[in-house]
Amino acid sequence: MPATPIAAIVYGPDDDMESLLARVARTLAAHGTRLGGVIQHTHAADNDSCGMQLENLETGERFGLSLAAAPGATACRLDPDALARGAVAIRDAVARGVELLIVNKFGAQEAAGAGLRAEMGLAAAAGIPLLTAVAERFLADWQAFAGPDTQLLPPDPERVLAWWIAPQTDA
Repeated sequence: MPATPIAAIVYGPDDDMESLLARVARTLAAHGTRLGGVIQHTHAADNDSCGMQLENLETGERFGLSLAAAPGATACRLDPDALARGAVAIRDAVARGVELLIVNKFGAQEAAGAGLRAEMGLAAAAGIPLLTAVAERFLADWQAFAGPDTQLLPPDPERVLAWWIAPQTDA
């Protein structure tokens, strides 16, 4: 287990966190790490910028995360049912004692005390290492939530993998 079992990838507006987390999850699974949690995928189809999905890392199941935008709207709406399904996936992974929980991000919902924040706290309380991503603008909220022992990682897949794999091979 890493010395610091909680890590956040701090990213800026130009960083592609979806691809980075998907790559990290695939690599860790191939390395034999028992993963749980959810990662986000955006699939804009038919000019629908709200084509977001969550993927359950244990089952591979994907489900829509956003409701269709109203005509003329400039933002998507979060589907509360999808968020609840993501929360259940995380809670199930914690109950099964996965080696590493990956949660797509600590974002606006989590900073406001909602979203998947409680599930992240549940994992930490259970002693399950957590990897997430946090936008620079929510870094202070993340640090207030996670505390001083969290490790901050750059949006570099090799550095993220090294956070987990190197300590595993030293054990």
